[in-house]
Amino acid sequence: MLIFLGIIVAIGFFLVIIYNRLVALRQTGNQAWSDIDVQLKQRYDLIPNLVETVKGYAKHEKDTLEAVIAARNAAMSAGNVPDQAAAENMLSGALKSLFALSEAYPDLKANTNFLQLQAELSDVENKIAAARRFYNNAVSEYNTAQEQFPAVLLAKQFGFEIRDFFEVAASERAAVDSAPSIKF
Repeated sequence: MLIFLGIIVAIGFFLVIIYNRLVALRQTGNQAWSDIDVQLKQRYDLIPNLVETVKGYAKHEKDTLEAVIAARNAAMSAGNVPDQAAAENMLSGALKSLFALSEAYPDLKANTNFLQLQAELSDVENKIAAARRFYNNAVSEYNTAQEQFPAVLLAKQFGFEIRDFFEVAASERAAVDSAPSIKF
């Protein structure tokens, strides 16, 4: 009887360890997502100022400016990680178009407010990339822990779900994956 009770206690202790590890990994993922959320909020706050600055110099570039605002609004209202990633990739493309305008307008390119906003946005983009890496690492650890034995037998019963990665757009991934062709 004492041996049976010891086995039950050991199994219970083992389940608690598995559960607590999964909870800790889930919380790390939640924290990582919150870090991304903070950086995205900073990005969203910079965009209207950037658009207003460009508006003064490029009044007839209405379509580009509207595309940036539409992409910003779509990104702010995205519901889940895959939708958020897609919306953020669309916003990045719209911002690239906006920055391309500065090449056509030398006065805009020399505007200190525009340059400051561009530098701030670049800094935020770097922070988002770092936060994305941290989040994806946390998701990887969390998902791996759920799929390893013996947690795989218990994770679903405890309500743990596989999380999605915050992935780069296929077009950006293709640009990174392909080696540049250098010809002289």
